[in-house]
Amino acid sequence: MRKRSRTPSPDRASDEPQLTFVEGTPYDAYVGATKLATMQTLFTNEPSEMPFLVVSQIMELYFGLICWEWKRAVEALRDDDLDTALQALKRSCSSIDGLNAAWLSLSWMTPREFNTFRADLGEASGFQSAQYRRMEFLLGNKSRQMLAAHKGNPELHRDLAEALESPSLYDETLAWLGRRGFAIPADVLDRALDAPYEPSDEVEAVWVTIYLNEPTPEIVLAEALTDVAQRISEWKFWHLTAVRRTMGNKEGTGGSSGVAWLERSLAKMPFPEIWTARSQV
Repeated sequence: MRKRSRTPSPDRASDEPQLTFVEGTPYDAYVGATKLATMQTLFTNEPSEMPFLVVSQIMELYFGLICWEWKRAVEALRDDDLDTALQALKRSCSSIDGLNAAWLSLSWMTPREFNTFRADLGEASGFQSAQYRRMEFLLGNKSRQMLAAHKGNPELHRDLAEALESPSLYDETLAWLGRRGFAIPADVLDRALDAPYEPSDEVEAVWVTIYLNEPTPEIVLAEALTDVAQRISEWKFWHLTAVRRTMGNKEGTGGSSGVAWLERSLAKMPFPEIWTARSQV
């Protein structure tokens, strides 16, 4: 972790900002603003390409931040530290709100405007995002097949493979419930972590019991996870809507089916039994 010392200039008034620095500004050194501002490499002169690229980069930063928060929630649940987990989940919801708002910067784009630079994207597609894949794995949407896109980067591929084989937010939630005496089945707790989570009637029954006996710490966690799931579903809906608006039902870049692919993704609600249990409460 970096540490910096503050050395005020003796020849300036106390209410004036310091404007003399030996090498650049401390702000740039900390934030990396100059580097960020030079990372937009455009392939065309079309005015619609720059906002598309910048918004994509902003979303990547948010993906990384959200993963950072969820990893802390996972670690806290593993340590039976519910307060810390809830704080991380709450912060992540604010970040997802910012992520969702980023779509507004592209809401003006028409099919013609997107087509002016779409060909220059080549095979690039959002489903190739490593940070987004980490998000999906942390949500429990595991798929070893999706690692194939990153074989060309061995270090990244290794990191994603580790994420695939690590407990998701929901895995740690169910393990936490099990340690608190709830009847989470052994085959759920001991399942293969690199496989997609399959809903369980027994787990649903546990959530029904929890919701029938609120308020409890368990219900607070359930609602925090519901907030996360709802916001992520909103992001997927905005993504689906943006694709429909700019390219209709055309094949997606990177060879995906476009709208159909996104519809299937939207239908996969994270933490499924927290949702289905509500029908029995």
